[in-house]
Amino acid sequence: MLHRSAAPVSVAPVTRSHRSDRVGTGTRGRRLGGSALALVGLLGGYLAAPTVVPNGWFGRAAASPGSEHDANGNLVAPLVPPSEPPASPATAGGPTTTAASTLATPDEADLLAGLRSTSTLVVGDGALDVVPGNVPGPGPGPVRSVRIEVEQGLAVDGPTFAAFVLATLNDPRSWGLNGRMTFARTDGAAEIRVVLASAATVDKLCAPVDTKGVLSCGHDGMAALNFTRWAEGAATYGADRTGYRQYLVNNEVGLLLGHPHVECPGPGQQAPVMQQQTVAVEPCTPNAWPFPDGA
Repeated sequence: MLHRSAAPVSVAPVTRSHRSDRVGTGTRGRRLGGSALALVGLLGGYLAAPTVVPNGWFGRAAASPGSEHDANGNLVAPLVPPSEPPASPATAGGPTTTAASTLATPDEADLLAGLRSTSTLVVGDGALDVVPGNVPGPGPGPVRSVRIEVEQGLAVDGPTFAAFVLATLNDPRSWGLNGRMTFARTDGAAEIRVVLASAATVDKLCAPVDTKGVLSCGHDGMAALNFTRWAEGAATYGADRTGYRQYLVNNEVGLLLGHPHVECPGPGQQAPVMQQQTVAVEPCTPNAWPFPDGA
């Protein structure tokens, strides 16, 4: 990871001489010569002045996907340069706050995932709001309680996002297959927290796991989902943002249920849901579900 120096840029102040300007009283040639020298001096000072670049304009250098592994043998995500400086945060107002000044229009699939905008030029304020409400688990088996939280300042409808997460977890192809478990939502104490937050906040929540502003994580009872990935999806899934979002929920909650990351089993096969598909899917094909055949 590249780090930007914290040392301030030192720029020498431009000072004027205290000696009064002296205009010659001789011939016209002497006067023109003095003016020319003054002009040269002015231009020289201007050209020699240092260039100051505003803070925050330095992007990260991109790396090849899957080219590195961390200490645990997991694939390390590539660093992605931001396309523009981030927009200023909006006034905090809970998980349903619109944060971007210029909204990117979401389509129907985005709306069903809780997005009011697909713009990622947002900065959350770090505070997390619990989505209120209690919804019982719909199926048989042991009940796993889930609390949904959304960072303030994101263009997200909290209840809709929560409904998407629970519908994914309680799908017959997910972890509750054949009554193995069922997921109930609560706004109180819970076994599992699913948090949707900006990339910078996810980096902090996931530490010491290095998510690099790109990945999500699941540890210590919390699945922290990167808002940029939620809004944009991933190149590995192409235009299928819904499938990617379902994968993201199942993969990070899967870690909390004790399932480790695995590798692609072979060319042309469906990727296991615990494969790190945000980073790479090939030579497998994308798959969002623990039990894609429902059995």
